[in-house]
This record gives sequence, C-alpha cells and structure tokens, in this order.
Amino acid sequence: MPDTLPDLTPYRARWNRRHLLDLESLSADEIVTLLDVAQVMKEATGGCRRKISLLQGKTCANLFFENSTRTRNSFSLAAKRLGADTVEFGSSGSSVAKGETYVDTAKTIEAMGVDWVVTRHSTPGTPHLLARELDCCVLNAGDGPHEHPTQGLLDLLTIRQHRGSFEGLTVAMVGDIAHSRTARSNIWGLHKLGAHVIVCGPPTLVSERWRELGFEVAHHLDEILPRCDVLNLLRIQFERQKARPFPSVHEYAALYAMNAARMKKARKDILIMAPGPINRGVEITPEVADGPHSVILEQVNNGIAVRMAALWLLAAADDAHRGIAPNSQEPNTNISGSTS
Repeated sequence: MPDTLPDLTPYRARWNRRHLLDLESLSADEIVTLLDVAQVMKEATGGCRRKISLLQGKTCANLFFENSTRTRNSFSLAAKRLGADTVEFGSSGSSVAKGETYVDTAKTIEAMGVDWVVTRHSTPGTPHLLARELDCCVLNAGDGPHEHPTQGLLDLLTIRQHRGSFEGLTVAMVGDIAHSRTARSNIWGLHKLGAHVIVCGPPTLVSERWRELGFEVAHHLDEILPRCDVLNLLRIQFERQKARPFPSVHEYAALYAMNAARMKKARKDILIMAPGPINRGVEITPEVADGPHSVILEQVNNGIAVRMAALWLLAAADDAHRGIAPNSQEPNTNISGSTS
C-alpha cells in the first residue's frame, strides 16, 4: 500500500472536458485516460476502501430522478473516498413534485455551492441540457435508454484488468439492446478501443441497423458463444417496454440465459459480466452468476474507481477553466487509514 499518490500531472494534460455525458463523443485516448486514472485511484485507495484527501472542500450533488442502488451509492462513495462532500437529492418529496422544472431544481442545487452534478433521468439528453444551463461539472448517470458512460467505463476497466488489451477481443452484448443505455456506452467504448462487438438478442430487441454502424448482429446466442471472449448479459427492461418483445420469460431464458450447459460450450477463460441488477434465472443462472468466470462484483468495485477518476479529471479541467492552479501538494497527498 503506497503512502503517496503517483504524479497525476500527465493525466491532467490528457484531459480537458468539464462534463462526462457519453462515450460516443470521447476519443480512444480520452477513454484510456479515464481507465488509467481509475486504475491509479483503485491502487492508491487499497481497492477503493481508503480515503485520499484529493478533492477536499469540493461538493458532489447526486440528482436522481430514477431509482438507483449501485450507481448512486458508487458516486457517493467515490466522492467521499476523495475527500469531497455529497448532497443527495431524490425527486420524491422534492419541489419537482410541486411543479418546479428539472433545470430550476438543478440550478437551485448548484447555487448551494456544488462542484459536480451527477444526474439520472428518464429523458434522453437531459444531462446535455444541464451541461448547457449550469456552470458546474455535469456527469451523466443514465439518461433513459441513451447512455450510461461510467457503467461502460467500469465494464471496460474490468475487461482490461483481465485481458490487458481490447485488440482482438470479441465481446457480445446479450439481451435488451433496444432499451439499454449500458449497451450503448459499452458498444461505443469497445469499438473505439479495438474490440469486435456483437449485439445479440431477439429480433424485437436487436435492430439490424447496428450492422450499418459496423457491428455484428446475432439472434442466436449458441451460434456465437464459442467465439466470445466476454459476455455482458443485459437485464430485460420491462419498465421501458410498451409491449412484450417475446412470448414469455421462460422462452427468453431458454434461448439467451447463460447457464451451466452453455458454459460447457464457451471458451475456458470467458468473462461473464452483468451490469445489474441481475434477474437470476432470466439472463443468468445462479451457478454462473456466482461461478469462477463471473466478474460481476468486480464490476461493482471498479465502479467506484471509475467514478473517482471521472470526478478528479472533471474537477481538474474545471479548475483549469477557471484559472485555478493545480494543488502543488497533489502528487504527495497523504492516504488515511479511514474506511468510512
């Protein structure tokens, strides 16, 4: 366990964005920078368990208009691990219920002196709107079915930790591609870093239009399974669907669930991923979810590292934008033993 952080100056020079809204607009170098900083943060905090006073005095506001367990808590822990304060906001019982607009609510929270707004909303493009309306940094924690950039990044970090490089890898996103913001962020990130991406699922959930963008489309998991290095199993998002896209959950599980029988057909070193929450027996069976090929809980831990990286990089770019000099003590920041 190191008692100092490595010099972060080179990473600061590789990043100049004040907002993280999607992965589609990022370059491969910017994605790699986020992954590199995330790895540094994870190692410096003993696996995301210890605090470093890197962003002390700053405040992160979580504005969530949809339910969340992993993402919301992960952003809160990430901010606290870096020494920042947090403000938690939920639409239930707020002024939004009294008719206040989303933008006015965000501006009110910003006026309290926050440095980042982390937002989740059911409407695609909402974080992009806030980035135009607010003066603080904005991070997209999921905008409807559009994107979920930090989820994509934590998936990429997990793959890189196990495989080292994306070149030559075949990664299949399996399930509800039509409604999955996680799928979109993964697809763009994997493509930019050199992986071969397959989108797989029922024809009602996987559009042939993905071929026009250069991705492989498959409707039969058993046909592509022997070629896959990584499977990312997506939850069926019934709450976003206006009509049932397949006859029954039982039929979906028979055709697309990763189970013990399919594991025998897969590569011996295949990685099994799922963004969560997982529906055991639908996308994945318990013996696979809890088996040696599963990296699902590693993904959760890496989520804290990725969000620490995003908060720090955006804060660094924001300081540069405002003409604030970097903390001269930053490379020698002490690491405390606290795990709170």
